[in-house]
Amino acid sequence: MHMSGPLPKDVSISGRITPEFAQILTPEALTFVATLHRRFESRRQELLARRAARQKAFDAGAKPDFLEETKHVRESEWKVAAQPKDLLDRRVEITGPTDRKMVINALNSGASTFMADFEDANCPTWHNMIDGQINLRDAVRRTISYHSSPVDASGKLYRLNDNTAVLIPRPRGWHLDEKHVTVDGKPVSGSIFDFALYFFHNAKELLARGSGPYFYLPKMESHLEAHLWNDIFIAAQEHLGIARGTIRATALIETVVAAFEMDEILYELREHSSGLNIGRWDYIFSCIKKFRADQNFCLADRSQVTMTAPFMRAYALLLVKTCHRRGAPAMGGMAAQIPIKNDPKANEAALDKVRQDKLREVTDGCDGTWVAHPALVAIAKEVFDKHMPQPNQYARQRPDVNVSAKDLLAFQPEKPITEAGLRNNISVGIQYLGAWLAGNGCVPVYNLMEDAATAEISRSQIWQWIRSPKGVLDDGRKVTDELFKTLLEDELAKVKASMSEGRYDEAASLFERITADDQYVEFLTLPAYQLID
Repeated sequence: MHMSGPLPKDVSISGRITPEFAQILTPEALTFVATLHRRFESRRQELLARRAARQKAFDAGAKPDFLEETKHVRESEWKVAAQPKDLLDRRVEITGPTDRKMVINALNSGASTFMADFEDANCPTWHNMIDGQINLRDAVRRTISYHSSPVDASGKLYRLNDNTAVLIPRPRGWHLDEKHVTVDGKPVSGSIFDFALYFFHNAKELLARGSGPYFYLPKMESHLEAHLWNDIFIAAQEHLGIARGTIRATALIETVVAAFEMDEILYELREHSSGLNIGRWDYIFSCIKKFRADQNFCLADRSQVTMTAPFMRAYALLLVKTCHRRGAPAMGGMAAQIPIKNDPKANEAALDKVRQDKLREVTDGCDGTWVAHPALVAIAKEVFDKHMPQPNQYARQRPDVNVSAKDLLAFQPEKPITEAGLRNNISVGIQYLGAWLAGNGCVPVYNLMEDAATAEISRSQIWQWIRSPKGVLDDGRKVTDELFKTLLEDELAKVKASMSEGRYDEAASLFERITADDQYVEFLTLPAYQLID
């Protein structure tokens, strides 16, 4: 059903519009979306073309380095704007999708902030995108509630408590479109669509309540992409008559190329910046993607590539040093573990991994960290409370950290690559994609909360192992297309035998198609998006 009532000129919506959805998709809000689209879409396309051109250079053997043309930014002294009061202490941030129950549980979890995710932890069905906007609108106004389903027979009513987390939505990345909305015949950017609707409906309300419009910005690959965001922020604030500098945005450093431009990204966003975040899973995916054609590049099983791997350690420490030099928050990465029921020993081992991870981050100088499950909030908070009794560690400089381009590219470990690791990648890919195609973007798999980034690592590793001379199992077998397809069939049967809700046959078919194709698919969510409503 198409929207009834007056649509702005040359704006079209193909998604179903309920009366509730119409409250979000108002003519005024859509005019705002269209205004931003018309002004900035050509620049987005230029930046995406620049990504593609840069990838060709990497395929030909080029390596990233710190930019000569922005040396003055790195070497001069400047700071980002002072942080708003409610972003000064972000010791534990919880992340998750924007469905109603998750929003309430996350805001009530005891975390400092909630990264409400329209991106990797969300499947971008039309329903999920607009329903998420409704849920965040209601959360801002504290009118959100949720009755538990009749299935659990409790009939419990979930409501916000008195001490809720600060809300920080994450719009989609620059590479994603919102296919259900076109302006002048072209689909709008998912980034602009998600940002614009949330900002339009909530910015003034948030300010009236003593907070503000805060955002997380995903998957940027250069300071030019941050510059685009900054220009959009300026235009958006002008449109609504809100003071420049009101918006605050934390940039995720989750691409290897962005790691070489951390100073520059902070500089571009400096009047709107709320720091940088260590986006570990996407970062690993980015390294595999960028250097997939390099015959010398290879990474071991995903389970072996931890934050203590040389290239990951260098990136994390450089982020802390860079942020604190500029007076900006340095946010730690995701603890993907979730509580393991009915196995106390395994559960305690998982929780200890979380403690050690958070201890490393807080002693490195991080000002906060991420968890994926409410049960982990108290554990992360305990570690940060002990080692960071003050609100943050901005004053802690790291003159001892000196990270070179070589350090950022020290890709280890290369071994082992095992059949178990290969099977795990296949199984995670099938399970995650199967759930994603069924509308769920945040999926527990093998006691880890997986999102799109881990499925991206899984399929990219296999793609690269097949094509790399180093893609050899520890038993001597080469990872080949044939071996992959044999194990895929085997793992699909296991998944279907143990899982119920999910489009697993379609998931396996898509996983096989993009892994077997010599033309590497930049993001698996691009072809997958064509398979959902």
